[in-house]
Amino acid sequence: MKDYFTMDDFDLKGKRVLVRLDLNSPVNTETGEILDTSRFVAHLDTLKRLGESKVVIMAHQSRPGKKDFLTTKRHAEVLSRLLRRPVEYVDGLFESFVIEKIKSMKDGDMILLENTRFYSEDVVLADEPISIQRKSHIVKRLSPLFDYFINDAFAAIHRPQTTLVGFAEDLPNLAGVLMDKEITMLSKFLSDNTRPKYAILAGAKVDDSLKVAKNFLNKGIIDKIFTGGLVSNLFLLSKGVDIGKVNVEFLKKELGELDELLNICKELLSKYGDKIVLPEDLAIKKDGHRYEVEISELPVEDPIMDIGIGTVAKYKEMLKDSGAIILNGPMGVYEIEEFAIGTIEIFRAIADLDCFKVAGGGHTISVIAKLDLNRKFTHVSVGGGALINFLSGEEMPGLEALKLSKSKFSGVIK
Repeated sequence: MKDYFTMDDFDLKGKRVLVRLDLNSPVNTETGEILDTSRFVAHLDTLKRLGESKVVIMAHQSRPGKKDFLTTKRHAEVLSRLLRRPVEYVDGLFESFVIEKIKSMKDGDMILLENTRFYSEDVVLADEPISIQRKSHIVKRLSPLFDYFINDAFAAIHRPQTTLVGFAEDLPNLAGVLMDKEITMLSKFLSDNTRPKYAILAGAKVDDSLKVAKNFLNKGIIDKIFTGGLVSNLFLLSKGVDIGKVNVEFLKKELGELDELLNICKELLSKYGDKIVLPEDLAIKKDGHRYEVEISELPVEDPIMDIGIGTVAKYKEMLKDSGAIILNGPMGVYEIEEFAIGTIEIFRAIADLDCFKVAGGGHTISVIAKLDLNRKFTHVSVGGGALINFLSGEEMPGLEALKLSKSKFSGVIK
């Protein structure tokens, strides 16, 4: 039995339901056009199951000070198009006219409220306990209007903001379809005893990868970590490999002060050196073209752009016996065709493996979609920071709120 409610636990027909989604998406700030609707699509299963309920949606877009900190009017239009049913935009959150609108709703009606981050309570109370958040105007004015609160915003589950966790003690909180699937699949990867279990940690978000690596290795969750991108460059540097001034400077530009990160790499290599797999060759950009160099040929004064063909072959051979694998990050600068080889070859090889396969992270999802590999993965996570925090074993306020709500409302049937 799960320690949180799901939508299967209650009959939601005819009920008034408050739903928190994560529709935060790239936007053309000149036209307001939403450029990527993948997060909208991810929530469709949850919304389709509420066809006979009175549904009020809360969501945020960007944050104060950003050019894409916009209203949710366009978001309502996108939802209407994808659901093929009206989703009305209401330009408020808890004002009197919003409350009257909610009270007048009929079964099957669906509205989207204003960007929650236009309201300071959704941001400034994030460090306060739920006992304080539930006293906010957002919770006090909205909670009496509803029978249930559904949190489907997995991509924001690591954030303790009022519209995500503040309703835990005032309404039964349910995990939406997406939320439940994310928690179930990621928990299965972490707890499943299938071996060998591997992780691909690559890309440019090195600090995130190191957090995950520490948790994986310290808890014995995985058997080997395969590295690529800036992650492998930093590990090589920490081993004393001179990767060249241009590449060290790029690491400093992207990551800031390197000493702390290098120390983490050294510590991990000293404890788990046999479990961390590094490239044996790399691809550099020389005179505008791809050239391959062995690690022994370093340093180079050309930018490292990809893992080499030898490393691709080595990784593919070692991954063949995978029982479970998680993929997070591209092998190199995949946006440039010449340097997408490592990423494409490794992603396709993993997709073809007959094992439990999980992938996540913005760039990872983008590559998987571009290569049309989604159906070959057991689960593709929509989480960015949420995924990293979950895999790092850090506290997930959204999940804790779901658990708290079940402990309070267990046995309640409305």
